[in-house]
Amino acid sequence: MGGAAGKEQTLASFIDHTLLKPTASKAQIEQLCQEARQYQFASVCVNPVHVEAAARLLQGSDVKVCTVIGFPLGANSTLAKVLEARDAAAAGADELDMVLNIGSLLEGDYAKVYSDIKAVRDAVPGRVLKVILETGYLSKEQIVKGCILTKMAGADFVKTSTGFGPGGATVEDIKLMRTVVGEDFGVKASGGVRDYTTAAAMIEAGANRIGASAGIAIVEGLRGETTN
Repeated sequence: MGGAAGKEQTLASFIDHTLLKPTASKAQIEQLCQEARQYQFASVCVNPVHVEAAARLLQGSDVKVCTVIGFPLGANSTLAKVLEARDAAAAGADELDMVLNIGSLLEGDYAKVYSDIKAVRDAVPGRVLKVILETGYLSKEQIVKGCILTKMAGADFVKTSTGFGPGGATVEDIKLMRTVVGEDFGVKASGGVRDYTTAAAMIEAGANRIGASAGIAIVEGLRGETTN
C-alpha cells in the first residue's frame, strides 16, 4: 500500500486539475482547490476570473494556480493576450496556458506566431508559460513548426489542446512534440485524458504534465491497478 500511495503522489504531481467550463461556480472552484490540496496536484487550472479566488484558497500549499490566455480560440490580438497575462499574474497566477495564433500558423505566418508568443513571454517573466497548439487543426509538419516557434519564443511548455477544439492529446503527437523540443522542455498532454491508462500512456510518450478535469479518476484508477 505504501508503494501505491507513493505512485499516486507522483502521478498527481503531473496533473493540472482543471475546471474551464464557462458555467463554473464559486463553490465548484472551492471544491477544485480542496481536491488539489488533498491529492497534491501540480496546479489547478481555472479561467482568469477565478484566479484571485484560487490563489487565496491555495495559499500556503504547494499547488500552483494556472490560468488560460487567449482561450480557447487564440484569435485575440497580441495586446489583449499581453494584458490578460499581466492581469492574471497580478491576480496570483503562477502558470499561464496561452493559445497561439492558430490561423497564422496554418497560413505560414511564422513571424506573427512567434511575436505573439514572445510578447506574452516578455509580459510575465518568472511565470511558467505553456503554449497550446490545438493539434487537432494541425498537420504533423505544423505541429513541428509550432513546437519550434514556442521554444524559440522562450516559453516553457508546448501543450496539445484546449479541450474545446476538434481533437485532444494523442500518444503519437506527444512523441512528436517531445522529439522536437528535446528533453529539457515541457510537454503537456491535454484534451481527452480521463483515466489512468491514458495518462500513463501520455507520460510514457514524453508528457511531463497532464491537463485533466478527471484528475481524481486518474489517480484513483492507479490505486485500483496497484492494489488489486
